[in-house]
Amino acid sequence: MRIWKLGFAGLLCAAFLLGIGSGEQARTERISGSAGDVLDDDPVGRLKVFVYELPSKYNKKILQKDPRCLNHMFAAEIYMHRFLLSSPVRTLNPEEADWFYTPVYTTCDLTPNGLPLPFKSPRMMRSAIQLISSNWPYWNRTEGADHFFVVPHDFGACFHYQEEKAIERGILPMLQRATLVQTFGQQNHVCLKEGSITVPPYAPPQKMQTHLIPEKTPRSIFVYFRGLFYDVGNDPEGGYYARGARAAVWENFKDNPLFDISTEHPTTYYEDMQRAVFCLCPLGWAPWSPRLVEAVIFGCIPVIIADDIVLPFADAIPWEEIGVFVAEEDVPNLDTILTSIPPELILRKQRLLANPSMKQAMLFPQPAEAGDAFHQVLNGLARKLPHGPGVYLKPGEKILNWTAGPVGDLKPW
Repeated sequence: MRIWKLGFAGLLCAAFLLGIGSGEQARTERISGSAGDVLDDDPVGRLKVFVYELPSKYNKKILQKDPRCLNHMFAAEIYMHRFLLSSPVRTLNPEEADWFYTPVYTTCDLTPNGLPLPFKSPRMMRSAIQLISSNWPYWNRTEGADHFFVVPHDFGACFHYQEEKAIERGILPMLQRATLVQTFGQQNHVCLKEGSITVPPYAPPQKMQTHLIPEKTPRSIFVYFRGLFYDVGNDPEGGYYARGARAAVWENFKDNPLFDISTEHPTTYYEDMQRAVFCLCPLGWAPWSPRLVEAVIFGCIPVIIADDIVLPFADAIPWEEIGVFVAEEDVPNLDTILTSIPPELILRKQRLLANPSMKQAMLFPQPAEAGDAFHQVLNGLARKLPHGPGVYLKPGEKILNWTAGPVGDLKPW
């Protein structure tokens, strides 16, 4: 019975792959109404941002020590700083600012293998906040409620790469009133506070540009994935990493001819994504990964396997229209789910993905371009204006507890 099922599915896939490979996917479509319109919003003239000038030990010297941070998936904190320094929304007069930005590179502390170490981040952030609160009056009048911080760690301002420990830590108490710009997003999670702006992880635009192939290239791969299925070093018993979802993909579909999945990362990785219809975007240690960006850029329909994920710029990008959501518990049925999607719906998702504004919103290009991720962050901040009455504190009023949190976080940095 299984042999017949796979054979039928293969014939079904072959039938619409012929149509998809004919060039029809090059047509574009945009979502009318709020989602599509918001992507094209121009934030210039709608807000003003004051950038604190901090000692270089909080940013530039850290980057000089390890230039690898420029190409890391957490590099948005660096490029957002550079963008704001020359952005037309920047003001040099803090009295007229709507928002205040503190440039701290908290993720630029990498192991020899390139993995981020977030353990110094809370102390660094506390030190920076203590500095701006003692040298400028603006933090103290709101305790950070009109300030925003870029915190692209696995679990944002919880500053840990393992979920259990991130939850135990919680968001750094001094950031409880600030707006957090972060890659992590999961509903009803202690590491995502209300009002945060969820952004895509950094993926190198120039590098992806060099791997583009002709648009009319047939999509001859049905499902594509490259990455870990198990993390034996950190999760020797299995089942904790990716909450078992990646393991379930491998165990159920490693021999399925519709699935091109492996731990190997070929030099043709970007080209292969452009030849695939569906690209799996499962959670790992965190719900998100750069695969989400890569899938959108290369027109491969993202199959999002991460329960309760909050996706980047969800108020602007119509994720339900361009992607496929599969519950973690339904991974064993992934082949049935994907082969059951009507070809006309697949083609429509591809036409939406072909829209340049959709791709642009996922990138942090150098130099910045209209509609890119930088501008989507500013749009998110502009939509929060004007600030409500609860933002400004009464004279002498204090809300935040500066001594809360683990004892190690209180040590000087």
